[in-house]
Amino acid sequence: MEKLSGHCLCGQVTWTSDGTVLWSGICHCESCRRANAAPMVPFFGVPRAELSIKGRLSTYASSVGVERGFCAECGTPVYYKNEKWPDETHLMSLTLDDPNRVPPREHYHWAERVVWEDGAASLPKHDASAETTKYRPCFFRGGVL
Repeated sequence: MEKLSGHCLCGQVTWTSDGTVLWSGICHCESCRRANAAPMVPFFGVPRAELSIKGRLSTYASSVGVERGFCAECGTPVYYKNEKWPDETHLMSLTLDDPNRVPPREHYHWAERVVWEDGAASLPKHDASAETTKYRPCFFRGGVL
């Protein structure tokens, strides 16, 4: 299999893996959602022995036996490690140089999903930022966005 590679937003942290993908999916658990500030988190598992990470990482123990690694410079979440799977590292799919290389194959913690996710695919779609659409400005209780 062809090697996989990825990096954080600023490029200071890079990683490579021999290409073995153990599984791939989208996590909906509250812990992953909060750690990534996202409604769902696509990630995949690789054998820890096949992974090389370079750059300055910071880590956070988000729960007992869990370590989350992120770029110390830009804050991009890079990996998840759990004592339950000592031979695996779970990489954030969107750090891949080509995120299309490892598509998700299943959902995890579906019962914890944010319910508005179900209708998100049917929302209007724009090729540019929202400020170019008729939906701006947005009014909210505190004023105008």
